[in-house]
Amino acid sequence: MSPIPAPSRLGRRGFLALASGTALGVAGCAPPPNPTAHSTSVKALSTAPPPSGTSLSVAVRTSRIQFAESGLLKELPFTVSEWPNLSAGPDIIQGFRARSIDLATNAGIPPIQAHAIGVSARIVAVQLRRKPPYVFATAPGSPIRQVEDFRGRKVAFSQGQAQGVVVLRALKKAGLSTKDVQLVALPSTQFLTALQSKQVDVAPLGEPTLTKYLAQYRKDGARDVRTDVVDLLTVLWAPSEVLDDPAKAAAVRSFVPLWARGSVWAWENTNRWIDAYYVKDQGVSREDGKRIVASLNKPHFPARWDEAIRWEQETADLLAEGGFVPRFDVTQLFDRRFEGLAAQAVDARYREGTT
Repeated sequence: MSPIPAPSRLGRRGFLALASGTALGVAGCAPPPNPTAHSTSVKALSTAPPPSGTSLSVAVRTSRIQFAESGLLKELPFTVSEWPNLSAGPDIIQGFRARSIDLATNAGIPPIQAHAIGVSARIVAVQLRRKPPYVFATAPGSPIRQVEDFRGRKVAFSQGQAQGVVVLRALKKAGLSTKDVQLVALPSTQFLTALQSKQVDVAPLGEPTLTKYLAQYRKDGARDVRTDVVDLLTVLWAPSEVLDDPAKAAAVRSFVPLWARGSVWAWENTNRWIDAYYVKDQGVSREDGKRIVASLNKPHFPARWDEAIRWEQETADLLAEGGFVPRFDVTQLFDRRFEGLAAQAVDARYREGTT
């Protein structure tokens, strides 16, 4: 297991150095995408199918399984050259920069991080999540009982991942700033180990990790600190050079509705989804799979992205306030040629803002 870094306060220099250093390490000698970057003045989106021979590398593992189980795979009008088994924001940014990933899904924070290190990419679809996906767990024996008790404590912070948004928003709601705590920069995969070893005092955990951790350590004084903080956005996004290529943009356009329909299929076919994904692919028990699914949000796809853009701007501003990224206008992260495509593809009960 990789060693846990010593706790340290994380500032903008550390945030950007970690992000850009990781991306460069994987990209190797491959040139980065065109840094003329973040322009949204692109050609109108064609409604025609992608040309024969078009292919994309798609890092959306859940969609691969949903498509195979539901029969949607045969509706793809282009070739998926690869389905990389990557999902963490920093890994996806590496793949974009190395030109090994053409399309991916993440929370709202990775596109902000990508912009900060000069990787040009845009959002092409949005799903809204209105239930808290993470719960704060404390280290064994910690006196923390509420977010206000985080003051002066070591808080696990995963820059470029959804958990980072949850930390920042929880602190703000409690009247704390990043200067009031010690943010310990760790990938979320190391949160559990850091809690167990007491190298952090608190960390946001999702299921089934949270339940397993508390079952083992509650007797030693570990506890959960629940908030109503949500991480609103799940986004589908792609490098700008992919979206500026008419053939690949057409392929992305054809993928967006299937992505939405696959999410709805999983929601409506719970038992099959638990077996196919959580049990067979993720290697968890059926009971854990049921627990995870019960904690999830019903999929909702907005007809318009105004709320999503406001949320993304608030998140970017929080990062800027903490000194992690420069201030910027997040509208350039959204390719509104694709707006509404996901919502149009699903039944009205899975749409928002269609009045």
